[in-house]
Amino acid sequence: MVQALVFAVGIVGNILSFLVILAPVPTFYRVYKKKSTESFQSVPYAVALLSAMLWLYYALLTSDLLLLSINSIGCLVESLYLTVYLLYAPRQAMAFTLKLVCAMNLALFAAVVAALQLLVKATDRRVKLAGGIGASFALAVFVAPLTIIRQVIRTKSVEFMPFWLSFFLTLSAVVWFFYGLLMKDFFVATPNVLGLLFGLAQMVLYVVYKNPKKNSAVSEAAAAQQVEVKDQQQLQMQLQASPAVAPLDVDADADADLEAAAPATPQRPADDDAIDHRSVVVDIPPPPQPPPALPAVEVA
Repeated sequence: MVQALVFAVGIVGNILSFLVILAPVPTFYRVYKKKSTESFQSVPYAVALLSAMLWLYYALLTSDLLLLSINSIGCLVESLYLTVYLLYAPRQAMAFTLKLVCAMNLALFAAVVAALQLLVKATDRRVKLAGGIGASFALAVFVAPLTIIRQVIRTKSVEFMPFWLSFFLTLSAVVWFFYGLLMKDFFVATPNVLGLLFGLAQMVLYVVYKNPKKNSAVSEAAAAQQVEVKDQQQLQMQLQASPAVAPLDVDADADADLEAAAPATPQRPADDDAIDHRSVVVDIPPPPQPPPALPAVEVA
């Protein structure tokens, strides 16, 4: 009965882990369509590949078929992701990813396997060391998305943090945690506790920042309001500091200046003072003069 439950939980864990592995497919399809990796990072995929390689080695030592199957698929798919990333990454990102893969996925993995195979003779001790190393890098897999979480908080956008990856990663962590408990394999159970916490954190961030336009509109409105208040304060300070500027009754001063500049007009009778009209001076041209008379001509 217990073995059947363990196998069932392991099958569910394989299915969820397979969905986790396939979750970045839309991301890399976007990379393929745009021919650019944009702001996507290669670190999570390189770390995930190393973790799958270490768990594959651990599964070979423990003869765990469920771990062996899913991590074989993981190694293949993560390698394909990194290949696509290298094809479309800019020069600097491509150079960094190549160095990372060579140093971590090739040199470090080869050093770990060689050290355990050559230096550790006891099989049980080798299994424990391999399990401890695998658990450590499983923790690194769950910590790797911290770079994405930091980017989400800085940009207030979840554009480069796939939701389904976080969702299935959280479910997978829960199932593998119970699988490790049922198998009494704490190397499998322990890192998935942290995986659950980081998965929940990513989903919370997705809910908070899933509407970047709304958040940006609110932030822009607040920034515009701050700028307007600051401009008003500066204008008020300038008015208070300048003695040549009178802040009150500006229209009255302007009217006084116009009256001073206007030419003087003759006083009207007292009766006309009650009428509130301004004098209008109209220049009337004189009537045209008749043409001069022609001189008289005597007729002989």
